[in-house]
Amino acid sequence: MSPLKISWKSLWSKPLSAALNIILIAFGTGILTILLLASAQIGEKLENNSKDIDLVVGAKGSPLQLILSSIYYIDFPTGNIPLKEALELAHSPFVKRAVPLALGDNYNGTRIVGTDSNFVSLYKLKIKEGKFWQHDFETTIGTAVAKNLHLKIGDTFYGAHGLTGNTDIHKNRPYTVTGILEAQGNVTDNLILTNVASVWRMHDEHEEGDHDHADDEGQRELTSLLIQYRSPMSVAMFPRLVNETTNMQAASPAQESTRLFSLIGVGIDTLQWFAVLIMLIAAISVFVNLYNSLKERSYDLAIMRTLGASRTKISLIVIAEGMMLTLAGTLIGMALGHLALEFIGSNQESSQAQLTGFVLLSNEIYLFFAGLSIGIFAAIIPAVQAYRSNISKILAKN
Repeated sequence: MSPLKISWKSLWSKPLSAALNIILIAFGTGILTILLLASAQIGEKLENNSKDIDLVVGAKGSPLQLILSSIYYIDFPTGNIPLKEALELAHSPFVKRAVPLALGDNYNGTRIVGTDSNFVSLYKLKIKEGKFWQHDFETTIGTAVAKNLHLKIGDTFYGAHGLTGNTDIHKNRPYTVTGILEAQGNVTDNLILTNVASVWRMHDEHEEGDHDHADDEGQRELTSLLIQYRSPMSVAMFPRLVNETTNMQAASPAQESTRLFSLIGVGIDTLQWFAVLIMLIAAISVFVNLYNSLKERSYDLAIMRTLGASRTKISLIVIAEGMMLTLAGTLIGMALGHLALEFIGSNQESSQAQLTGFVLLSNEIYLFFAGLSIGIFAAIIPAVQAYRSNISKILAKN
């Protein structure tokens, strides 16, 4: 009989002990898998959403809040900025492209974003169906919006005041869906895009009846500007210009995203150490299980030696037991980690940073090898003892 078959039968001669070891390993591996997948996806989404944006200009307040509201759309804006001052910055020699954003409304929790064609160029958006918005109250929606809210070309809907909730609906003007975007894999999949004038007119009519201030540029406001620099010199000069000479603030997406991820990373690191601790406990448990099993089966192993089994074969049987336990626990844990993250992602309230378990990362191979290593190291001492065992003494005692 081969060492693998002997190891397999030996393990399942004590199913409760084997199952406990597998559960411990699976639990630790599952936590590490969830953390690995979640941190990779969050990092990728942070990068994808801000990779072509050098600076965000908005009302003074928290720079991180400004980034979260204007790039990731997961927080409230710090306020509004005057249109006149925003246009002056947009035409600065330091600026290559300035994308206006006008926020303030939502439809069933999905943000309605007033912007212009520069937004399309910035994110390299492409149309899947229909066309981009051209006139007031026309909208182009992300693919996730179309799917989740069951919207199609030609459908109309009413926006609600605020970034969440449907308590104050603008029933004076319906929006019309004229286009659906191709999937981008970034925040635009979850946005409703229209022109800035639509947002202005919606609030003018909502607040003051039919009186229109469309020509009163001095009273118009934007939420923020997304800036692309014209040259490397702009990096040093433009933020200082904004912060020191205007009532607005400039926030760097790169710096604030790093800060955000470092805050998230504190919790991730804590959970990682917790998972590693569980894996170490599992390794000790496997070691104790193999050590006790070796003591109980010393007579059986001695008989195998007398029947022709070599020292090496006996050692391999012990090592194989450890590897089988950890391999089973590792594979089960990785599978459970993927399923758990998919369940978490499917029940997220916000779709802006939705996670999925249906992805495979190259780094997961390290988890697999880590599991095998735990099995081998846990089995080394029992395997060495089996190799050095004195069969004559064992048989004499029995």
